[in-house]
Amino acid sequence: MFKDLFVNAIHTKRKLRVTFFSKEDGGNLVRNCAPMDYGPSSRAKEKNDRFHLWDYGSDKGKHTLSLPPEQIVNMEVLDDGFSPAEFVTWTPKWIVTRDWGAFS
Repeated sequence: MFKDLFVNAIHTKRKLRVTFFSKEDGGNLVRNCAPMDYGPSSRAKEKNDRFHLWDYGSDKGKHTLSLPPEQIVNMEVLDDGFSPAEFVTWTPKWIVTRDWGAFS
């Protein structure tokens, strides 16, 4: 349901406000994030497609979210842009093709 919006935000480098159900917190959380990729997780046990996001408001050391579509309650594109240089510190192997220059 939100995949097209998410992929468009990757291409336009726009931040997202994501509302999702947090199993850990037992309720909905709202986070401002940068969209990183959409597809199966290399770390999760289940290899289903997921929204991979950089969480700017994380209160813990880990700033990545990997959410299956069924956990997403709402997603909206913000006017704020982002730079991949803010969080890409590895050699990426993105699933969604994009033109992010050196971070593609």
